[in-house]
Amino acid sequence: MATIRLTPTSYVVLGLIEQMQPASPYDLKRAVAMGVGQFWSLPHTQLYSECTRLAEKGLLTERREESGRRRRIYRLTKAGAGELDRWRAEPTGELYELRDAGLLKLFFGADAGKLAPRQLETHEAKLREYEAQLEESRRIDSPEGILHAIEAGIGHEREYVRFWKRLRG
Repeated sequence: MATIRLTPTSYVVLGLIEQMQPASPYDLKRAVAMGVGQFWSLPHTQLYSECTRLAEKGLLTERREESGRRRRIYRLTKAGAGELDRWRAEPTGELYELRDAGLLKLFFGADAGKLAPRQLETHEAKLREYEAQLEESRRIDSPEGILHAIEAGIGHEREYVRFWKRLRG
C-alpha cells in the first residue's frame, strides 16, 4: 500500500466508522452533528470525499447498496484499524484553534457590556445542551472517551459563562 497522508478529517472518518460500522457518509454526517462536531468542525462534503479517498488507499472497504439509493457503505479494514490505533497511541501537544466572534470584537474595541448579554445567553444554552448530552450519553452507556470529551465541553462553556457574566457586570 502506498503511503497516505492522513489528516484530522481522516481520523474522524476512521474513528466514526470503527464505532458505527458499517456506515454511509450520510450516517457519518449525522454522527458528526450529534457528537464530534460539537468540538471539531468539518464540512460535510469532506466526509464524502474522505471516505472515497480512504477506500482507494485500502483503509476502508466500500460496497454499494444493491437497490434504493445505492448508498456507499464503508467498513474499517485491518490497515485502517492499524492507522487509527497508531494515531490514538501518539500523545499530542496541539491546542485547538480558538475562533470566537465575541472575543474578536472585544479585541478590536467592542463594548463588552453590549456584547455580554447575547454571548452569555449563547454560552448558557450551549452549556445546557452539553449537560443534556452528557446525561443521555451516560444513560446509554457511551464509551468513556465520549464522556470525557463532553465533560471538556462543559468545562469550556462554564468558563465562558463565568467570563461573560463578569463582563456583563
